[in-house]
Amino acid sequence: MGNLVEAESKALWKAPNRQLERVRNALESRHGTHEHWPVFDARLRAHVLDLRDELSNLYGVRGDFESFLVELLDVAFKAWVERPDDLKARDADHEAHPHWFESREMLGGVCYVDLYAGTFKGVEAQVPCFKELGLTYLHLMPPFLCPEPHSDGGYAVSSYRATKPSLGKIGDLRHLATKLRKEGISLVLDFVFNHTSDEHDWARGALAGDPRYKDFFYIFPDRAQPDAYEKTLREIFPDEHPGAFSQLADGRWVWTTFHSYQWDLNYSNPAVFEAMAGEMLFIANLGVEFLRMDAVAFIWKQMGTPCENLPQAHHLLRAYNALARIAAPSLMFKSEAIVHPDDVVSYISPEECQVSYNPLQMALLWNSLATREVNLLQQALEHRHNLPDGTAWVNYVRSHDDIGWTFADEDAIHFGINGFDHRQFLNRYFVNRFEGSFARGVPFQDNPTTGDCRISGTAASLCGLEQHDPHAVARLLLMYGVVFSSGGIPLIYLGDEVGTLNDPDYINDPGKAGDSRWVHRPARDEARYAQRNDPTTDAGRIYHGLRRMIDLRKHLPAIDGGALTSFWTHNPSVLGYLREGDSSRLLVLGNFSEFEQTIAAPTFSAMPESMLDLIGNSAHCLRQGITLAPYQMVWLVDEGVH
Repeated sequence: MGNLVEAESKALWKAPNRQLERVRNALESRHGTHEHWPVFDARLRAHVLDLRDELSNLYGVRGDFESFLVELLDVAFKAWVERPDDLKARDADHEAHPHWFESREMLGGVCYVDLYAGTFKGVEAQVPCFKELGLTYLHLMPPFLCPEPHSDGGYAVSSYRATKPSLGKIGDLRHLATKLRKEGISLVLDFVFNHTSDEHDWARGALAGDPRYKDFFYIFPDRAQPDAYEKTLREIFPDEHPGAFSQLADGRWVWTTFHSYQWDLNYSNPAVFEAMAGEMLFIANLGVEFLRMDAVAFIWKQMGTPCENLPQAHHLLRAYNALARIAAPSLMFKSEAIVHPDDVVSYISPEECQVSYNPLQMALLWNSLATREVNLLQQALEHRHNLPDGTAWVNYVRSHDDIGWTFADEDAIHFGINGFDHRQFLNRYFVNRFEGSFARGVPFQDNPTTGDCRISGTAASLCGLEQHDPHAVARLLLMYGVVFSSGGIPLIYLGDEVGTLNDPDYINDPGKAGDSRWVHRPARDEARYAQRNDPTTDAGRIYHGLRRMIDLRKHLPAIDGGALTSFWTHNPSVLGYLREGDSSRLLVLGNFSEFEQTIAAPTFSAMPESMLDLIGNSAHCLRQGITLAPYQMVWLVDEGVH
């Protein structure tokens, strides 16, 4: 076997891959005597062809392509040399167990460092709380240096190698990553690679005319090219600036898809790819296990297109992935693509992004609460849920971001639903502009011209807890029950587990007042956390309910992986699906209405006569049908098998 692998490895460098042979020889001449070269070389041989092929689709026509590839891999080798030994050990372990992240024991949490714990050391002090909840994955919102007071919640990065001084130093972040890793918690950080802040050294250099950075961004002397581009672009943040460009003080125009202080990087310049590769590997070597690939859909620009979801974006992601397999093999990518469901899935594969947010499920959970109908959610589970092997959804109820109604119009029309009109209804419902609504959300980027609007609000406030709705707790538990049982990695926005409400005081902060998403990014509510073990409080009921499901899923082999079979209940208000393992089965049913709902006995004709509900610890005779209380969820298993 060893000889065969060696022969195949050597064959890689023969024609038609003489270019790769030259690249490797150039690297070996620089580093061949280094103690870290043999292991690097083995991974180089395994992955460099993929790397070359993806990059050649972007830069292969350039006369300097080969030298670019050498310099890029030189960056990778230096990162490998600097990679700590314990991370290299983790690399080997994850390579040996590539499906580790599909385990039923995975549970994610996400928070802002300053709002949840003040500093990196404060987060470290919360590790016992994370362990109590059962977290194995912690996503910290961008902690890197950024402009103040406006930074888009940290997504305007001024340096990828320095942190916000108020949070601590980069060494504190590295220490935190080590602590989390020892406790079995994977650290997740963002890779904000579509843009930098206008205070980044690259941006300042470009503004000053430094030839090294002249082509790092899209800067134009007048409106001619911006106007040409904008004929096919959509506005993302119209409240902040119209179109996709912002004018500089000297009269020039710079591409700013999101905010005027976020300058889009020009990936048609290979020097940008190389520079960002160095930043990516630096972050990886801090001890990061997952990188949230921010704004993946926008990463490549091309005249005459929407500049979203272009083929080149996929080449870029696959190239970064191949580079990671060489220099940081355990690093995984999580895509953030809030686009059409077909486009979301296009970024998910072992060669691109191994995990991805599931924005469709998130949006349709809220839709089901508002309409009391599960048709769109049931349809999505049947046709849009299952993913390729070696990948997983990150399922969530809400995030730091707004809620957008990202269902496909063609899916909605199947049920006679007009997509545009329905989105208007949902917007009105969740910002309390619809009579009888239980939700207390806030509009985000409300655009009267296009009718576009998104929703801000904590899960508890959107579920009705803010106005003391008697069903609010049950709604919240139902939503998370789907997240916990439908497959993939469940993600809790920390604070939801104790029912944290909206923070209306954000409007008094000049740095936050213009962005309604801060309403659902409140500081850690110490009073609610103090109540988490008191079952007489809302916080206690929510925490106990979530902990119950978290503990149950760890002992359910059927939860492993992400595969799911839709189970149509023939009741418009009741969601159903099956999770099946090698030796176990889980039937999940959830009532999305405030009234009792019955599933008739014939619906269960292919199921056992009786099943046990793990959540309520009660048996159900399926031959008599099942009646669910308002917003009740049941996790049914064969009696005696659990």
